[in-house]
Amino acid sequence: MNSIGKQVLNALKNEISEIDYQRYVKQLTYDESESKSNIAIFRAPNPLIANWTRTKFAEKIAHLFEIKTGIKPSVSILVQSTAAQTLQNTATNAIVERPSGGSLLNPSFTFQNFIVGDSNNFAFIAAKNVSEKPGVVYNPLFIYGGVGLGKTHLMQSVGNVMLSQGKTVIYTSVEQFLNDFTRHLSNRTMDRFKDKYRKCDLLLIDDIQFLSNKNQIQEEFFHTFDALRNENKQIIITSDKPPKKIGGLEERLKSRFESGLVADIQPPELETKIEIIKKKCEINRVKLDREVINYVATIIENNTREIEGILSKLNAYSQLMGVDITIEFARNVLKEQMAEKRSNITTDLIMDTVAKELNIKPSEIRSKSRNSNIVYARRIAIYLSRSLTPNSMPQLAQYFGMKDHTAVSHTMKKIQELMKNDEDFRIKVEELSNKVSMATPE
Repeated sequence: MNSIGKQVLNALKNEISEIDYQRYVKQLTYDESESKSNIAIFRAPNPLIANWTRTKFAEKIAHLFEIKTGIKPSVSILVQSTAAQTLQNTATNAIVERPSGGSLLNPSFTFQNFIVGDSNNFAFIAAKNVSEKPGVVYNPLFIYGGVGLGKTHLMQSVGNVMLSQGKTVIYTSVEQFLNDFTRHLSNRTMDRFKDKYRKCDLLLIDDIQFLSNKNQIQEEFFHTFDALRNENKQIIITSDKPPKKIGGLEERLKSRFESGLVADIQPPELETKIEIIKKKCEINRVKLDREVINYVATIIENNTREIEGILSKLNAYSQLMGVDITIEFARNVLKEQMAEKRSNITTDLIMDTVAKELNIKPSEIRSKSRNSNIVYARRIAIYLSRSLTPNSMPQLAQYFGMKDHTAVSHTMKKIQELMKNDEDFRIKVEELSNKVSMATPE
């Protein structure tokens, strides 16, 4: 008789496309021994399939379980090696708290898999030092930055190091911490709650900004924080902003958070994006040539989580159509994504974006200056205006204060020649083009 997990996957087959089922869902196996009534664990052969199915189908899977069993479980879709590693770690007194989404520590979140660049080097070094001397240096370590920049990766890298040493690790979100607190409070089992969170070797807590204006849970977290630090146990916290900018947070908590080390992660520069894509291709076994990798690097926004979605899309289309992923193929597959971003572009937006990125005033770009840096910026602004807006060459000539449309035509030819012969220049222009596409008009 088929296990409940197999029955659910068979039911899911009737609700999704045959291609999605064959390429992704069919590759999942249900871990019956580790699953429980409220937790369903599946294994995938690689991170690409795990991430794709988790994003696209986890909610559907949970719903189908509810239909068949009456209980809606948390669904974890793990890379095959993940479950084995988790079991081994648990056997050696390592405890990983499941956040609300049911995720465990991601075993691919290691220092070796983290691509270091100017934008994240400081945070990387800080996290590495903490993994070598937990509770001794930088306690707490507070990492902040935008979505998808690698905060959780660094945090869990420390966790994976300490798990391998048999340490007790709790990784949770503020939401799960709050849910746990509420449940134990209502069940009058707060001693168990305190034992759980105050007797670990490492507490990893994501998205601390969601403590804002939650006074009761702030009180509990304050005492948890002090209990851990007084025992020289390591605390790592992430947020989308530095402590002093988190509204609705008690001053004593802000003071505690700033008492260790506060490290920020900035959006990655182009070179770092390229290296991240190469690493993701290696992990997910996706083959892209240099030209396609460079193109993908120019179209992703600051959120590097976009990368896996793009790789999944390119790989799925490539397998479906039975063709290699060339630059023409990539542009065609992703054209709708780019067209949507470019629907509201104006010449003013292009001017402001180019000026900001190249550190030149808009008025200088539109001036008669022959300074090489200004000429460089002016040419790119004209090229992008002609490429991304419906403006005619006479209209652009008037906007940029040029003699007539022939000057615009000359600039276009010059830029096209440079892009053809200088790959670095072409990549820079494409990056600026996509920064314009992603910019929000004021």
